[in-house]
Order: sequence, then structure tokens, then C-alpha cells
Amino acid sequence: MSKKKKELKNKKKSFWKRVRFKYKLSFINESTLEEVWNCRVSQLWFFSAVCVFALFMITITSLIIITTPIRNYLPGYLDAEVRQAIVQSAIRADSLDAALKKQSLYLRNVTAIMSGTMTLDSVHAIDSAAFIKADYDIPRSKTEEAFIQNYEQEEKYNLTALNDGPRLTDNVFFYKPVNGTISAHYDLENRHYGVDLVAGPKESVLATLDGTVIYTGYDTEFGNVITLQHRNGFISVYKHNHALLKEIGQYVVAGEAIALVGNTGELSTGPHLHFELWHQGASVNPEEYIAF
Repeated sequence: MSKKKKELKNKKKSFWKRVRFKYKLSFINESTLEEVWNCRVSQLWFFSAVCVFALFMITITSLIIITTPIRNYLPGYLDAEVRQAIVQSAIRADSLDAALKKQSLYLRNVTAIMSGTMTLDSVHAIDSAAFIKADYDIPRSKTEEAFIQNYEQEEKYNLTALNDGPRLTDNVFFYKPVNGTISAHYDLENRHYGVDLVAGPKESVLATLDGTVIYTGYDTEFGNVITLQHRNGFISVYKHNHALLKEIGQYVVAGEAIALVGNTGELSTGPHLHFELWHQGASVNPEEYIAF
């Protein structure tokens, strides 16, 4: 055992001695055979120098990639603005494609009508109620007649039936969707179903009431649009946004940022917000509910 240990120890010594042994590297002038420059280099020094050089090159390359736009060409490494621009371009292309298909279908129908090649619809709806005579009346039973008379008698002097109850907007506070100046008022005759609020670009657009996001998308005329469903049958619509911060199905509270003011859409002439307020399917004047 002692002999093997000595041999192993001698091999280790010889290895370190061989690695640390220095070689002389000389540069000699070929004409005069004069030594111009020399240095002593060992295997260990050469290996260490190569490692330091490799580490230096890796560090320099990483700094160049991180601090320059070259990083955008790496897979999976994009700036937030570039990623947002790509998403917006994809949404816009999809909307334009859908609008183009509708327009093409409309033009084909118009062409077919004008050329007389469109055949008439041969399907006719048969409604059994159409054959019932106008003077035909289903007779009421005695029980129904008695119930109707009792109900009319009881409700004849019921004053609560004339009370409309509390207003839908009682105890409801509407937030201003954005701090801005009104540039166009609500005009039902000209089909302007909301108000235009001029504001700074990329300013936060706030939810006017608590509600749920029911629509987000891009429209060629109104740009980026987001719609919220609120209680009491109210729906608020926000158009011409620069970017949308919420997705369909998300619940938002009043005063929460849902988008950024922008200048998107063909009908937009500058950074502003087109805000609409609807109640039970009919548009209402937002200025009657919100103090802009």
C-alpha cells in the first residue's frame, strides 16, 4: 500500500511540475539572428489566459446585446412596445379582412341584383296564426273571469301602482372617464351618440361605473374600442383609444384605468376619447349624468 501511495504522489508531483514548467518563447530577427523579444510561458498560464479571454469576450458580447437593439432579433426577446405594436397590427389586419369580406359580399349581391341573376327565395314561412280569423276569440273559463274581476277590484284604488319607484341613478356616482374638454356634444339628430373629450395622448381612461368588460376590439372607423356592462341596465363605450388595458370578462371598479387616450380610427382627428352611455338599448346624453 505504501508503495502505491508513493507512486501516486510522485505522479501528482510530476503532473504539477509539468504543468507549471515554463517554456521560453523567443522572437529572433532572421537577418541578424538577434533575439528581439522573449517570454516565459507555462501550460497553466496559457490555460488561465485563454479562460480570462473567453470570459472577457462573453461579457462584452452580453453587454452589446443587452444595451443595443440587436436584442430584438433574438427569439423570445422583444420590447413591450414592439410586442404591443405587433398585437395591434394583427388585430387591425383581422378587422380589415372581415370588413373586406363583408364589402365583397355586398358588391356581389348588388351586382347579382342589377344583372338579374339572383333567384328569388323559394322558402315561404307558414304561420298557423295567419289563418286564424280576426274575430275569433278563445273563451275564458269562469275561474279566469272571477280572478280578473277580483284583481281589478283590488287594484282599483292601489296608489302604489302609480309610483314609479326610485330612479335608476339614485345613489349612483358616475366617474369622469377622462379629464378633458368637450369638443363635440351629444347630438342624436346627427347620429353622434356620445361626447368627444379632448385629452393628452396616452392619458388614462377610467371606468365610469363598476362593471364587466363585454367587448374589446379594433374598428376601422373608431379604432380601439372597449365596452363595459354596468348595473341598472347601463352600458358605457370608450372609442379611439391608443391601447386597451383590460380583456373581455374582467370585472373593473369605478375609476379604474381601462385604456389609454389615443388617435386611432378613420373618424379621429386628434388625441381624444369618444364616450357613449346607453341605457336599456337606447343612447342617453352623458352630460345629464356626469359633470364634465
